[in-house]
Order: sequence, then structure tokens, then C-alpha cells
Amino acid sequence: MWELIRINKRNSVLLLMLMAVCLLGLGAVIGMAISGPDGGMLGLMIATGIWVVLTLISFSSGDQILLAASNATAVTHDVHPQLFNVVEEMSIASGLPMPKVYIINDPAPNAFATGRNPKSASVAVTAGLLAKLNRDELQGVVGHEMSHILHRDILFVTLAGIMLGSVVLLSQVFLRGMMYGGGSRRRYSSGGGKGGGGAAILLIIAIVVAILAPIMTQLLYFALSRRREYLADAGSVRLTRYPEGLASALEKIANDRAPQLASANKVTAPMFIVNPFKKMGQWNLSDLTSTHPPISERIRILRNMSQGASLKDYSDAFVNVTKSRTVMPVSALTKEDIALRQASAEAKNEQKEKQLRQVGDIMRKVNGFIFLTCACGMTLKIPPNYSAATVECPRCHTVHNVNKT
Repeated sequence: MWELIRINKRNSVLLLMLMAVCLLGLGAVIGMAISGPDGGMLGLMIATGIWVVLTLISFSSGDQILLAASNATAVTHDVHPQLFNVVEEMSIASGLPMPKVYIINDPAPNAFATGRNPKSASVAVTAGLLAKLNRDELQGVVGHEMSHILHRDILFVTLAGIMLGSVVLLSQVFLRGMMYGGGSRRRYSSGGGKGGGGAAILLIIAIVVAILAPIMTQLLYFALSRRREYLADAGSVRLTRYPEGLASALEKIANDRAPQLASANKVTAPMFIVNPFKKMGQWNLSDLTSTHPPISERIRILRNMSQGASLKDYSDAFVNVTKSRTVMPVSALTKEDIALRQASAEAKNEQKEKQLRQVGDIMRKVNGFIFLTCACGMTLKIPPNYSAATVECPRCHTVHNVNKT
């Protein structure tokens, strides 16, 4: 496992260095286009300054900014005991400190992990995820997020996002300046002789680089995001010893018809266990611009694991399904005896109880009951003769408005 972490870190650093080359190269070219050949160093310094400022902000409070942007609320054990128990189990299995637990009050099932390091890590899940998954499935999702923390890639994807944001910001400022700054265009068009021609060529090169640099940086960012999802799936199976749990969870998330996750954006999308922007019927799409591997492929790989739960077992299933080279470093594929386990009795009983509740809920809907989903995951069932304007959740004591229209 430590060999995997070491190689994963090395590959992530390599991708970050390539993204840095795009950023610094863009700054140098823009500097030369604006101030001539001597302006390259100035442009490089400005690009570096933008990246340093954004990085400092990220290191100081990046995880809290991400959680706030996702409308995540910190919760205690009393709010959702099962979620806390599962996170604690995966924390012990991975040998990591217990992360902070957050719930996003949104019906779309999803989850992500964030933080600078394992000591400051957080795991956030949506209310929709808690409402739709049984215990084994929830354990698979939490194991996936804990694997991101274990592999130390939550920091790298944050740094990669900052690098991408720096490139996009620098590119947009330059292109918009050229679009609206007529003075710059007149200076190049009116410049005569050899100097004017050279300046015009530099300007054209800068425009092309400003268009291509964000695209190249984004492709590198997506490559890092896709690879980390495969590794986290493998890590989840290693921690839970039950690939069907994560496979079934991914299947439920893919087939869910809840509205798109409201708080997701282009910066936070790669952090989630599945792409929050994918719509029904699009889960099988996979190209260079995808932040996640095809979810159907991830499910097939997990369900192809029949011999064990080690990284080598996942690697063999990956090669068998994708017919391509493994995403695992060969030196990390030492054979471990990690036997697969059966579905837990608790999850089986939970599924039976859920089926019984579904039958009862159908009858309640027929009889005019109102259903409200709280941020803690509890579904409140309001009878038609309820007269008050508000209702309090008995688990977390959140007050909800009762709309009977």
C-alpha cells in the first residue's frame, strides 16, 4: 500500500509540473506579447504570483471554502449514528484519524472528501445518499472517500484545481484585454518595419497559447481526476472486502432520478465520487473531457472481482474488463490474502425493512401524507390532518416548513 501511495504521489507531482509548465509558459508568452521580448520575465513573475496567492488561500482555508460552497453542514454522532459508525470503521481499517463528517442537504446521492492532509480531512455525503443506500453500500462509498485521504490525492487534486484556475484566469484577462483594449491592437497594427512585424507575430502566438493552455491544463487535470477514481475504488474494496457494496452504490447513484446536485460547480465536480453534472442516459459517455471514468465500467470492474479484495485482484479485474494496461503501478501489486466477505446481516435486514417501509409509504402517499427529507437523512412523514405550519425533526431538531399545497 505504501508503495502505491509513493508512486501515486510521484505521478501526481509529474502532472502538476506539466500544468506548471503550461502556466509559466503562458505568463512568459503574454509578457512578451505585451512588452516585447524583454517582458517574458515579467509575465512569468505575474503568473507565478497569481498561483502563489491562490495556493496560500487554498492551504489556509481551501477545504472550508469547498465545504461552504457545497452547502455542507457539520454533524455529530447523534444526527446520524450509522454514518458515524461507518466512517469510524473505515478510519480504523485505513489507519487514519477520524475525519470530520458533513451532510449536504440535497436529494441527489453523492459524496466527496477534502482536506490538506489526513489530520485535517473531512468527508461529506448528501442526504440523498443516506436515504438511498443500505449499510454495505454506504460503507463502500465511505471507503472510497477514505481511500482518497489514504492515497494523499485530495491535496494534489486541490493544487491541480488551483493551477487550472490560475491558467484560466490569466488567459481570460489577456484575451478580454485584447478584445476590449483597442489601444493594444492599434499599437501592433500601426507598428511598421521589422519590429512591427515581429510584435504582430508575438501577439498571434500569445493569442494561440492563451486559447490552448487552458485546454491542455484541463486535460491534465481530468487525467489526474480519472486515475484517482480507479485507485479509490480499489482502495475501497481493500478496506471493506466487499466489492458488491460499492458496485451497488454506484449503480443506485447512476440510476437515480433526483435533480442535479444544486451546489456542484466545475471546480468541485472532480471531487465527488461520481460526476454531479451527468444526466440520466449519459453515464456511459467517456472521453478526454470527462472528470470521471465511465460509471458502468467501474461497476463491471468491481463485479469482476471474485478471487479476493487486494490491489492485485482489482488490477486483474481492471485489465480483464478494459482490455488495457492496469492503472496500478506494477511494483505495488504484491499479492495480499484479503478474502472477500458476504453481505452483512445488518444490510440484509435493513433492505427488508426498507422494502416494508416502501409499501407503507405508498399507502401513506395514497392517503395524502407529506414527505420531507431532512439534512440528517431522516424522512419526515406528515399526516394530512397535521395543522401546524412547521415540524421539527426528532433526530437533529431542524425545523421544516410544512407546505400542503
